[in-house]
Amino acid sequence: MRHGKYPFIIGFLAVPVALYAIFVVGAYLQMFRLSLTDWTGYGTFKDIGFDNFVKLWNDPVIWTALRHNAYLLLVMPLATIAIALLFAFLLNVGGGSKGGMTRGVWGSKVYRVVFFFPQLLALALVAVIFQRVYGPDKSGMINGLLPDSWEPWLFLADENWALTCILIVLVWQAVGFYVVLFSAGMGSIGQEIYEAAALDGANRITLFFKITMPLLWGNIQVAWIYLGIAAFDAFALVNIMTVNQGGPNNSTQVLSMQIYLNAFKYSQAGYASAIGVVLFFLALSFAWLTLRVTRRDSVEA
Repeated sequence: MRHGKYPFIIGFLAVPVALYAIFVVGAYLQMFRLSLTDWTGYGTFKDIGFDNFVKLWNDPVIWTALRHNAYLLLVMPLATIAIALLFAFLLNVGGGSKGGMTRGVWGSKVYRVVFFFPQLLALALVAVIFQRVYGPDKSGMINGLLPDSWEPWLFLADENWALTCILIVLVWQAVGFYVVLFSAGMGSIGQEIYEAAALDGANRITLFFKITMPLLWGNIQVAWIYLGIAAFDAFALVNIMTVNQGGPNNSTQVLSMQIYLNAFKYSQAGYASAIGVVLFFLALSFAWLTLRVTRRDSVEA
């Protein structure tokens, strides 16, 4: 039996490892290779060394896109995790204690379904829905609620607010999933811990900050990494919702949108690959830095 174990494991892993190597590792290696060429997306190409990276360094649009990604990276995880933690706490512990068991607020089972519903919608559909929410005339949901004497607000055409409008959609779409994630984490916290804290006179705020958050730290860490990587993307919403794919005046431009535009509209596939390499290392650095900064000794529930 022992002699047959390793051939079985190798045979079981061979196909998925080969597929991963070809379609993931191979794709990355190809991107690194193309970033050193002048490939237009068609025909042959020649090596140009690090010219694409020099061009990228001197490209003001790339720096603008990078600032916007940094803004999303800072605000989106913070807002999403804060809202999701609050909702998860209310759904699981916010109703107080009855018969020695903590419970959520009234109707918490229904709220779970409602919060998770945006996760069932494709991101493209979410973008179309919020185009109508931010509609620039009285047919838009928000402008339709404003008094008739008010001029309609051009949400997505306002350079100062267009990116924040995208951020709100990103948070709205992500919160439901993390409510479920944190609710599952809270479900694993022993009831006796809450009971003991309640007997010591802990109120709901104390329960949240002194018990729930420390015991959920691993979930929060994972959520922060996933949301950070999502903040580096935001391509679908920017592509569908914004004026001229990243406008107005590049006020919603992000790195993923620049990759798409350079690869498929400007015929600069080599340059787009260089941006992709930069984005790859930024995402990798973010994940590593987050794990290092947020590392702490585990707390057993």
